[in-house]
Amino acid sequence: MSKVILGMSGGIDSSVTAYLLKERGYDVEGVSFILFGDKERGNLNVCSCLSSITAASKNAAHLGISHTIIDVQKKFREKVISPFINLYLKGLTPNPCILCNRFIKFPMLFKIASEKGADYIATGHYVRIESADSIEKAEGINNLKHLNHYLLLKKGIDEKKDQSYVLYTLGQEELKRLITPLGYYRKNDVKRIATEIQLPVIRSESKEICFIEHNKYSKFIERVSNFTNKPGSVIHIKNNVVLGKHKGIYRYTIGQRKGLGIAFREPLYVVRIDAEKNILYVGPHEFAKKKEFLVENLNWIIPPSEEILKVSVKIRSTMKNEPATIFLMDSNHQAINEQNNNHSMSIKKCGLVKLVRVVFDEPQWAPAPGQSAVFYKGDIVIGGGVIKESI
Repeated sequence: MSKVILGMSGGIDSSVTAYLLKERGYDVEGVSFILFGDKERGNLNVCSCLSSITAASKNAAHLGISHTIIDVQKKFREKVISPFINLYLKGLTPNPCILCNRFIKFPMLFKIASEKGADYIATGHYVRIESADSIEKAEGINNLKHLNHYLLLKKGIDEKKDQSYVLYTLGQEELKRLITPLGYYRKNDVKRIATEIQLPVIRSESKEICFIEHNKYSKFIERVSNFTNKPGSVIHIKNNVVLGKHKGIYRYTIGQRKGLGIAFREPLYVVRIDAEKNILYVGPHEFAKKKEFLVENLNWIIPPSEEILKVSVKIRSTMKNEPATIFLMDSNHQAINEQNNNHSMSIKKCGLVKLVRVVFDEPQWAPAPGQSAVFYKGDIVIGGGVIKESI
């Protein structure tokens, strides 16, 4: 019997995952991480606060699996909260869930699996992991021969619940030991199973960031960092006219309309943030739409090759991926698309690529520096990175 370490947040997704794994004959052990304590977050519907972990323990006991609780608050502050605050103070818009998956949850789950001699880890993410060898013709990819024995990270079949966007930082070695049963289920089916197996705690879902009460970023940043407000100019992007004062650039993100405190004849949106000069640029709706931007800090699940440069790109977890072309660039911003055209060179090419220029077929709403851009071919995640700047 193969042993699997399952990350449990206390929600029905990870609890139903535990049930499904047991039904398949796995020896399942649940693990929950204390990321933020109840003194700072007491909401039962928030991932990995103490009350949520209590829910995970109750569900694990009901399912007859062991359950371990590990306090990672110090590391969480170092790897997630501090970068989150620092990036906001620089006028960027980070995704803390991606930071947490990359630096906390998955590394810890794999570490625990190794210590306990487990073959696999599992999560309740709505994604599919499939072998390229078993797919004769993947969606949108005409030739898979160069992928050899690669594993593919694919969207879950429930489009509304798909979570592939937040897992683009995974690599092949991690995919080999990761099981995600819910990728083949719809949310309604998961709710039905939870009811049928009579889970003692069925949590409603939260879309909040786990360590921020009511999504009030600015109050959290001020409280935790003791940062002093630095008001600056709000300038109209079209004519460089100063329209007023902002209350600190960390309070704003690209595309934001509310909270500007400016009376104007037409709606205005944040279209650019100059952290160095402490200036907030605003403009009409069309100025917040962008067609091109650069992406850095890249991770490739599938090595880039000529045939996968016409892709679709998602820049927020809640948006649909949109058609785009990506241009591979080296550290000097030089295109390398025409180099190393042989598939056997694709892994070498991967090391050469330091930036990607994304060109959407049509302008998209508010790509924000600091957000992640994830590249898809059909349902398959090719890779992704962090938006550096619009062009």
